[in-house]
Amino acid sequence: MTVEAGKRSSLAPLPLRLVLGCGLMIHGAPKLFSSSGQAMIRGLLEDLEIPAPWLMAWVVGSVEFFGGLAILLGVFVSFAALLNVANMVVAMVKVHLPAGFSFLNITGRTEDGLLQFGLPGYEVNLLYIAGLLALVIGGSGALSMGRYMTKTKTVIVSQAPPARPQAAEQEVGRWRR
Repeated sequence: MTVEAGKRSSLAPLPLRLVLGCGLMIHGAPKLFSSSGQAMIRGLLEDLEIPAPWLMAWVVGSVEFFGGLAILLGVFVSFAALLNVANMVVAMVKVHLPAGFSFLNITGRTEDGLLQFGLPGYEVNLLYIAGLLALVIGGSGALSMGRYMTKTKTVIVSQAPPARPQAAEQEVGRWRR
């Protein structure tokens, strides 16, 4: 691999981090910072019979918003991505699976001829999961804060020169005489 190709491949995770991080933050913000958003997610979790829905509403919002922020900045990317994969799997199984695959779920038309949409399917969940797992596998890449935080300076420790076997034998022989 050439140096140029290596530089390009180290930038490959950047678009994923930007899109996934922003998307997760946008979905998590109302669950954390809006009383109506908090009430909506809590009600949904109650309907789904998720234990401690008031607590899980905060957990889901925090995982999405702060996990998205971590992914966007490139810190703790694998940890944040795996938490969000778990979140996406639960959302996919409990909410979106019954609607089918397609994100667009057209349920009919209004009297005016406008399209009516139902609950989206699990297509977007799979896209998020695939992107998040790509970050877990490939790392955060270049231009990530995590890369700069974990850089350590290499310290070269001086070592004694290796012993010469002949000199050691001569010394032992001298003492035997």
